[in-house]
Amino acid sequence: MKIESDYQKVWASCLEIIKDNLGKENENQFKTWFEPIVPVELRDSILTIQVPSQFFYEWLETNFMELLKRTIREILGPQGMLKYSILVDTSIVGKPVTVRIPSTGGGQNTQNAPRDVPFPTGVGSSRVPINPFALPGIKKVKVYSQLRDTYSLDNFVEGECNRLARSAGFAVAERPGTTAYNPLLLHGGVGLGKTHLANAIGLKTKEFHPEKTVLYVTSEQFMQQYAEAGRNNTINDFVHYYEMIDVLIVDDIQFWAHKAAKTQEAFFHIFNHLHQRNNQIIITSDKSPSELVGLEPRLISRLKWGLSADLQAPDVETRIAILKQKLHNDGIEMPYDVIEYIAYSINTNVRELEGALVSLMAQSSLNRKQITLDLAKQMIDKFVKNSERDITIDYIQKIVCDYFSLPVDSIQSRTRKREIVQARQLAMYFAKKLTKSSLATIGMQCGNKDHATVLHACKTVANLAETDKTFRYYVEEIEKRFKD
Repeated sequence: MKIESDYQKVWASCLEIIKDNLGKENENQFKTWFEPIVPVELRDSILTIQVPSQFFYEWLETNFMELLKRTIREILGPQGMLKYSILVDTSIVGKPVTVRIPSTGGGQNTQNAPRDVPFPTGVGSSRVPINPFALPGIKKVKVYSQLRDTYSLDNFVEGECNRLARSAGFAVAERPGTTAYNPLLLHGGVGLGKTHLANAIGLKTKEFHPEKTVLYVTSEQFMQQYAEAGRNNTINDFVHYYEMIDVLIVDDIQFWAHKAAKTQEAFFHIFNHLHQRNNQIIITSDKSPSELVGLEPRLISRLKWGLSADLQAPDVETRIAILKQKLHNDGIEMPYDVIEYIAYSINTNVRELEGALVSLMAQSSLNRKQITLDLAKQMIDKFVKNSERDITIDYIQKIVCDYFSLPVDSIQSRTRKREIVQARQLAMYFAKKLTKSSLATIGMQCGNKDHATVLHACKTVANLAETDKTFRYYVEEIEKRFKD
């Protein structure tokens, strides 16, 4: 490709490649980690990009270094390099300031002199009239946190689907209000662990900082309290109460959409007060700030100040770990093949996964039947019969390996045994046919292969299905299992 002198066009070309490699199933990762990046300059085949924080830079280097390195070299050639310009957090507001920011090379350390970069204005500059209830000398009342002890970090299973959110949450618990993650917005679909994680962060904060006042409240509860305060003419007391909180957790803020205008206004002023005093704000929602329709624009802008961390549907390894954790907590033993079958069959969210497990244990207890794979299959078929099963690469690998009586992890191995190579090729073939995943994603999940290997596997399977009757029978029988 011809190298563009315009650094913005170069970065736009990089983004196209990165987005294709991540695939549609990782669209949230692309939005979280690559859309906020701003290209700064291009000089001597070195592209400088600006990232929001040190944590952001470290996450890119840890999780996407190889992808970035390959992409930069594809666009800029073998000499292409990537440098970072990292914005630092500052409490100075109200006027432009200059901060000195070191830059580092993508994938390696480079000794470059720090660059002077103007800090953006307007962040944190809102002013709220002094509340007489918040003047020094007013004694804090004891606040019941409303946190649930069962929702702790110890029983929150970490996986690729929630690693960012959990890591950021732990950092917030260690240093509430002093990190760049204020507010911390946890967003994701139903049953993915937002409430659990928000509670866990609150509990861990109290463990690290017993002197701090932590409060968990649902958006509905907050709205009802505000309405009651309005009826009783105690709005000032209501606002003062929330302005005393050191760590405020508001759950499911999306319920304020298209209603509760006065509640949103009250929260807006409370938010500003807490943020200016470096008190921590944690919010959960079913959508990212840019997708929250129906909330006040100025409130949405505040939600974008910190970190938006999404929780995605757990992958099969995480689902297995969640089931094991729940069984361990309940003191119950269950055959691994049953756990694995449930994990591969229920791939929507954690709540349905645990619901399937509870249903199976109830069937076993009430009917006095031993928990076996056959019983699990009967129960799961009833559990999911009214919902369309989402076919994933993990599920495809499981079906193919079960058909050939191979362990699932054999597809990830480097062995060149004929039967395993054949199973791997079939898994790639069906993944391309039955999912929307990119070739790069399929290859990565099938033994860390590249997209060219996936294409070759698909052509090989198609050719053998036409020329070899036995192989065609394999393909047809496996395909039937996806339709059952």
